[in-house]
Amino acid sequence: MICKVLLVDDDLAVREALGQTLELNDFEPVTAGSFVEAKDLIGPSFSGVVVSDIRMPGRDGFHLLDYAQGRDPELPVILLTGEGDIPMAVRAMSQGAFGFLEKPCSPAELAGLVRRALKTREMVLDNRRMKAQLEAGDPAARMIFGLSEPVTRLREQVRTAARAGTEALVRGAPGSGISKVAEVVHLSSVQSKGPFVKRAAAGLDRAGFEAAWEAAQGGALFLDEIGVLPEDTQLALTDALERGGARLIAGTTQDLKHMVAEGRLSADLYYRLDVAQVRIPSLAERPEDIPVLFRHYVAQAAEQAGIQPPEITPEHEAGLMAQDWPGNARSLMSAAMRFVLGMPEELSKTSEMGLAEQMAQVERSLLVAALGRHNGVAAEAAKALKLPRKTMYDKLAKYGLKPEAFRREG
Repeated sequence: MICKVLLVDDDLAVREALGQTLELNDFEPVTAGSFVEAKDLIGPSFSGVVVSDIRMPGRDGFHLLDYAQGRDPELPVILLTGEGDIPMAVRAMSQGAFGFLEKPCSPAELAGLVRRALKTREMVLDNRRMKAQLEAGDPAARMIFGLSEPVTRLREQVRTAARAGTEALVRGAPGSGISKVAEVVHLSSVQSKGPFVKRAAAGLDRAGFEAAWEAAQGGALFLDEIGVLPEDTQLALTDALERGGARLIAGTTQDLKHMVAEGRLSADLYYRLDVAQVRIPSLAERPEDIPVLFRHYVAQAAEQAGIQPPEITPEHEAGLMAQDWPGNARSLMSAAMRFVLGMPEELSKTSEMGLAEQMAQVERSLLVAALGRHNGVAAEAAKALKLPRKTMYDKLAKYGLKPEAFRREG
């Protein structure tokens, strides 16, 4: 989550006071005493917003605003002055300032405006990343959405499985998009120009399998829920793999080792698939990706419906992140469609809660996800969340979370 604020003011006492206010509101202030000190940080790559005094010796706040507009027109700049008047406020806003505050401003007023600016900046940077992914030649970057560490690892697993060229297994929870990820594995491989044939393994007889294998020649055959493939068809599949001509990519939401132990799945087939495995993380493991995915699904649904996408407010995103989403991407996609059509009942579970309660659920879910990713090492989780250690431990105590509960053996 973006929380960096470039604070520019020539008055050291004011700068320190404003910096402290920002820190107390969980922002990350970076201070500068002049435009010259600040200018090298201002640009398209700056993952934050700017708060600047207007009246400063030399280059003033209006010059800073002009410079920021030239470097990145979508970088929010908030201007402050101790001599605020209507003409100055009008000038600031007409020149593209995100907001205007008169000093001394209340901490709540400053924090509220900065929070809105950071949310805007986060959306801009997310959209830029997604656009870059869409323009890239890498199918994993182009088709798998999200910015979290778990989804970054997912993309790497997809690329590794694609390069391996062997049989591959894609596993994940129901609704996590197994068939889509399997297709990305195919599109990332040397057989990407060949066909990608999809079939459900349940009830697939030998004749149906043989027809599918023939259709997949030169490409890949995806068999969904491979664990329930009939025994006779498993034998046909093993023979087909010996003949070659197509690649097998299988999907499962179940524990295949358990199925092998029970004799329901061929051990030979399982060990072939075990060579290249791709695991899709659930939304519960990457709650920070929920707003990114939801915005993508909303844009997609609006395009399909032929209407303008509705505004997604921070309160709406908080409500989405506060939920568990056991149906994963599929249920989030359905929620996006309902939202576009004006039926956002997915917030019904959180309708009785105020924003503070919803945000608390979001914060707790992010802490849980970070502890899980870093094997219960609180210091590493704090570093990933960009939190001071003391703040991290205070938050763990607040939510009754014990790092040792997230440690895995080995």
